Formats: sequence, C-alpha cells, structure tokens
Amino acid sequence: MDASAGAGSGNAPGAGASSCCYYAQLGIRKNASCTDIRAAYRRLAMKWHPDRWASDPGATGEAKQRFQRIQEAYSVLSDRGKRAMYDAGLFDPLDDDDQDFSDFMQEMLVMMDSVKNEKPDTLEDLQKMLDDIVKGDGESRAASGGGCGGRAPPEANRRTRVAPYPQASRR
Repeated sequence: MDASAGAGSGNAPGAGASSCCYYAQLGIRKNASCTDIRAAYRRLAMKWHPDRWASDPGATGEAKQRFQRIQEAYSVLSDRGKRAMYDAGLFDPLDDDDQDFSDFMQEMLVMMDSVKNEKPDTLEDLQKMLDDIVKGDGESRAASGGGCGGRAPPEANRRTRVAPYPQASRR
C-alpha cells in the first residue's frame, strides 16, 4: 500500500500534528518489524524527498509535507518506547515530556522481553501455585489464630477511631 493511498485512513489517538496513522503513512502493517519499517521509510523518503521534486514547483510543497510526515512516522515507529506509547494511544509528538515516559516504556519492554524468553508455565504449574497460595494463607491464619499474615499488630500500633469534629455536649 502506498503512503499516498493511506493518507486519509485510520486516525490513531495521539497521532499528533499529521492526524494520520503512522503505519498508513509508511504503508506497513501494525505488526511490522524494525527492518520493514526501515525499508518502507527509505523507499518513501527517496520517493518524496523535496530535492527530487525541485524541478516541479507545484509539487515541491506537497513533497515537502509528505516527506516531513514520513520522517515523523519513522521517528516514532523506529523507537520502541515511542512506538509502544503510540500503539497505546498515549504518544503526543508535540509534548516534550514524553521522552521520560518513553524511556520508562523502553525499560518495561526490555523487562517484558526477558520474561518472555523464560519457559512458560503450564496449567499444572499455575494450579500448584494457586494451591500453595491458598494453603499458605490457611496455615498461617490457623497458626496465629487469625489476622493478616499470621501476626496481630502490637497494642501500641492499633488505631483508635477519632471523631473529626469535637462533639458539643448536650444539656
């Protein structure tokens, strides 16, 4: 799909100044790999670079706008943190404070990827974990005679209820 064909389709939340889906601008699917994104960007950047359209003054303005939108889409979709925010509808290209959140999202994605590489739990493993949790709570409560976590709070730490306003004495 050519970026010009998808220019008016699929407004995504947080798409920013261009008000168009970044995926459509690059002519790629939402699950595109980094290599696919880079290849689409290079192809479209070469096609719409303003220098290629310098001989046609009428098309130079449109080429410049398309080139800027392509660059904006690539800058977001090529950055994993910004892409995750964009996909969640949280990315605003006009907000400079997004960089901190983008860094946080990047760290979260790295941690999630490391967890994905571990052996997935089977249904039996999950059932055993649930049984351990249920049995663990029951045993600790039975041993302590009730309470949370098997410990009763010391007398000094117990809260007493205090009325928010002093009560006037009635005669």
